[in-house]
Amino acid sequence: AAEKIAETVVRERLAACVQITTCKSVYRWQGNIERADEYLCIIKSSKNLYPALEKMINDIHPYEVPEILAIEVTAGNPDYLAWLDRELSGNADIGKTDLPAR
Repeated sequence: AAEKIAETVVRERLAACVQITTCKSVYRWQGNIERADEYLCIIKSSKNLYPALEKMINDIHPYEVPEILAIEVTAGNPDYLAWLDRELSGNADIGKTDLPAR
C-alpha cells in the first residue's frame, strides 16, 4: 500500500517526492496494545494540496484510520524548495502551491 500511495500521489502531482521507510509501531487500538511492522511515508507536498492529498491517501490506504499528519516547513534549502514548487505547480486541477517564504 505504501508504494501504491507514493506512486499515485507523485503521478497526480499531489506530492513531489515520497520517502518510504520501515518502522515498528506500538499503539492502543480498540482497547488493546498492538504491535506492527509498518511503513512510514514522508510525503513532500504543500499546504494547499493537503485536502486532496488526504483524500487520496484515505481512498487507497487499507487502515480504517491511517496516520496522516501535516508538519509545517519553516525553512529549507532554497533550491530544493524551488524544485518542490516546480513539481507541484504542474497540478493544474488544484492550483498554485503556497510554499513557505524563502
